[in-house]
Amino acid sequence: MPYAPASRAFYDADSHIMELPDFLKKYADPALRDEIPEVSYSASIVTDEEVAVIMAQGGRHSDEHIAAQIALGDRLIESSKEIQALGAFDRTDRSAALDLLGFRRQLVFATHSVAMPFSPSSKLEPRLRYGAARAHNRHMADFCAADPRLMGVAVIPLDEPELAMAELEAVLKAGLKAVWIPHRPCGDRSPGHVDLDPFWARLAETGTPFLLHVGGAPLQLAKAWMNNGRPPTKDWLGGGENLRTKDIALLHEGPEAFLTMMVLDGVLERHPALRGASVELGAGWVPELLRRLDWVVKHWSRNDANLQALRRTPSQQITEQLAFTPFVFEEVGNLIDQSNPDLYLFSSDYPHIEGGRNPIGRFEASLGERSETVRDRFYAENFLRIFPDARS
Repeated sequence: MPYAPASRAFYDADSHIMELPDFLKKYADPALRDEIPEVSYSASIVTDEEVAVIMAQGGRHSDEHIAAQIALGDRLIESSKEIQALGAFDRTDRSAALDLLGFRRQLVFATHSVAMPFSPSSKLEPRLRYGAARAHNRHMADFCAADPRLMGVAVIPLDEPELAMAELEAVLKAGLKAVWIPHRPCGDRSPGHVDLDPFWARLAETGTPFLLHVGGAPLQLAKAWMNNGRPPTKDWLGGGENLRTKDIALLHEGPEAFLTMMVLDGVLERHPALRGASVELGAGWVPELLRRLDWVVKHWSRNDANLQALRRTPSQQITEQLAFTPFVFEEVGNLIDQSNPDLYLFSSDYPHIEGGRNPIGRFEASLGERSETVRDRFYAENFLRIFPDARS
């Protein structure tokens, strides 16, 4: 019996590949291969020794390890984590994992290989950033090609609009199902800049959603914010490389700013068929975002001609075109009460430990006595609004 109850359809808006060191090099253009570094686990709980053992086995888990993982059955999500998880980097094993998880569809994001594609434009020349993006997208398409339940997520930085358009066309031909965009300014442009309008128009035309995801901008705050004259704080995993207390408290600022620009610059208004989602960036900030943007447009449209072109309120645009994944520790039931049930998506974060050992159980506890209709929207229908092709 799979983890997800068969009595309901579950669509997973967040899962990951745990890339092996050659993830980018293996699929890079030959002319760039020597300049693209191996994927690093230096800022991860995964050890160099774990990676070395896997590579010594030909980039596979041992048959004994795979058998032990499959034997976990419906407890897979509880115990199978990080690079030791079933299907962490092997597409055949991933299909076996999805059988045990029981999700109808699953978005698949990278974990560590986006640092180079998403590097700020001032730090890396475009041919390398976009070359690394192409390598990532080729590998992701190959990983997901054999199982239609796996919905591969491409990466495309928007700093160079012409290069972004070229990569988008390659992504569409490769059959990837969504595009992960860094949630930061696009070089020296807003995401609502006229130079990027063809990009958003092409996504809308092809029904390809854009996604924001943790890791699409620096995880940690500027060092000055951490300097309080006391010893440095550890992150939630016990080290210092990942999210610390102040980082998680302000994690919403990047995606909130990005989506605010998408509304105030009229991108969602001009492209009503455009769909998108904010993933693994929390959702506690969403109800207030809707309220704030509605009153900003109401009062500032008197002087801002750009806002006068809006025919739908920001809250209408966001509800119709966007969705958000709450963390397992957020009270999604209360968020629904403060806004509406059309905004939120279920996610497992498999095989990352951040997704918890029983995400369905925790979300069910938060949903409490709310109706089956509300549950259907959270676990399935909101996902299918963003990804209508997943219904087939």
